[in-house]
Amino acid sequence: MRWLIKGLGRLLAPTAKQFGHALFQPQAAQRTLQTQLFQQVSQSDYGRSLGIKSIDDWHQIPIVTYDDLRPWIEQGHSLTADPVLFYEPTSGSRGPAKHISYTRALRQSFNTLFCIWAHDLISNGPRFETGKVYMCISPKLLAPGETPTGLQDDSEYLDRWLRWVLKPFLVSLPDAHQPQLPEVFQANLCKTLLLEENLESISIWSPSFLTVQLDYIQTHRQALKTQLPLSPDRSRLLDSESIDWEALWPKLKFISCWDSAIAADQASSLKTHFPNTLIQGKGLLATEAPMTVPLIEAKGCVPMVTDVFFEFEDAAGQIYRLHELELGQTYDVIISQKGGFYRYRMCDRIQVTHYYRATPCLSFLGRSNATSDMVGEKLTPDFVSQVIEHLDLPTPTFKCLVPSPSPYPHYRLLTDQSDPAEHLGNTLDQLLCKSFHYRQARLLGQLQPAKVDASPDMRQRLMQHHYDRGKRLGDVKYPCLLTMPVDV
Repeated sequence: MRWLIKGLGRLLAPTAKQFGHALFQPQAAQRTLQTQLFQQVSQSDYGRSLGIKSIDDWHQIPIVTYDDLRPWIEQGHSLTADPVLFYEPTSGSRGPAKHISYTRALRQSFNTLFCIWAHDLISNGPRFETGKVYMCISPKLLAPGETPTGLQDDSEYLDRWLRWVLKPFLVSLPDAHQPQLPEVFQANLCKTLLLEENLESISIWSPSFLTVQLDYIQTHRQALKTQLPLSPDRSRLLDSESIDWEALWPKLKFISCWDSAIAADQASSLKTHFPNTLIQGKGLLATEAPMTVPLIEAKGCVPMVTDVFFEFEDAAGQIYRLHELELGQTYDVIISQKGGFYRYRMCDRIQVTHYYRATPCLSFLGRSNATSDMVGEKLTPDFVSQVIEHLDLPTPTFKCLVPSPSPYPHYRLLTDQSDPAEHLGNTLDQLLCKSFHYRQARLLGQLQPAKVDASPDMRQRLMQHHYDRGKRLGDVKYPCLLTMPVDV
């Protein structure tokens, strides 16, 4: 298969080369893209309502959130001159689901990112021999009779020709597009992975998605042994109370997943299971747009200068273009993409880490609007992350602070520690009181003391909570701070 992998690299080379040239002149690439995007918005219902006539009117396009665009989407008004192929639902930890309009051009942007990323991986990454890859196929698990919408698996972001080329390499689930109960999906996924001894790469979103599968295999290993035609050696590996995961998949060389901000701890946990495997971060990638691409050669994440027009806002509200960013500074990201979202506030905060060629590389720091505020306490992820670090919980340990409005407003720390220290709740509350607003709320009796809820299966319980509310399993996130109550 090595010759096929090298052939794929040559096939992807023109796209990667074109992108690489653009990185020498990011300002010119961004200007060209901005002109193209302006033509699209000016010919749409949305653009005509703004009265924009030339690219000099770009500043008249308002900086928006999804809530600003929701009426346009729900009422069927055009945001771009390009026809909309479908609407892809996405949901975060806040508010109702968003529906992202996908045009042919936006879909092509994701295809371009894959080509650039895969070419870099083949050229500069581990020496791949089998090419066998599991791409996070995480369909929305549907009730019988429910109709799926949008993309059904991650390979559908790619062009048809590329899916055809990749087909021999993809590790696929049987009946992946059919409605499945969550327990059925998980069982089928784990069986599929166990049967693929030549698995070489895994591409997922949240690292916890893989961790949950490993936990399932560990817990159900005896049943899985009887259900699967495993070799004697692989069967013996499942006898262990602590499975050697690298021995179970001896050819595994690469895992792609979120590894920054709220996912850093989870990615670190994966590293304990696969210490000799390259774990690469996804960079800044969302349903709305492929914003950065992780490149081994660049030693970081490079903005998609040919497909996303970037603007950045500093703490003072000043707007900057990509070529105006300063090394080491932090900014909030505003994007214009090829699906009809212009000057769209992602609520993502980045830092400029270094330069590759002439282009700044960006590191994702976290969400900029994920503040929890039940009674005026205004807890932020950065502060809560520091609080949790000072609790001196074992690493890796699952931990997540959530608001609880009843019977009286208070906060709960969800953890998978089976036997937490008795004083942990008091310590947590004392540390939270270092926040002025939280301390004031406690003194006024608006907040009751924080509590600790510990259970070895807490991660799975939280996943079930998200599934019951319509999330895809692969999209489930485990931040250090949730802003909405959870029933676990």
